[in-house]
Amino acid sequence: MDMSSIEAASEDKDLELIRARKMMELRRKMLKQSEGEKKPDPRSILVSRLVDRGLDVLEAAERTYPEETKLVVRKLADLIERGYIKGYIRGGELLTLFRALGMLVHVETTISVVEDGRLVPLADKLRRRD
Repeated sequence: MDMSSIEAASEDKDLELIRARKMMELRRKMLKQSEGEKKPDPRSILVSRLVDRGLDVLEAAERTYPEETKLVVRKLADLIERGYIKGYIRGGELLTLFRALGMLVHVETTISVVEDGRLVPLADKLRRRD
């Protein structure tokens, strides 16, 4: 082996090392980016746990107290992620929480009765009796 072939082999190894480092760096960046994309926003975390009229209560709170509701949503999502809140959150429970925090959230409520196999608002049924 002459000196020029040794230098060429050394340069090839250096190039391979540089390529390998760049590939590792690119993989790390892609992994970080994919991890960042996987994390859902706090609202979607909370919404995934709401049942009954929970979403109605949340939307009513967002309309009435938008900034305060964001804080509550962030905290609830954090508690869900860390495992302090397990299971589902009912609309009544969420409404009670907002009211305990001094947020007077108003949720439209209707009472319906079954008449002839269909749901009829109680107010309509009472009007027809007059």
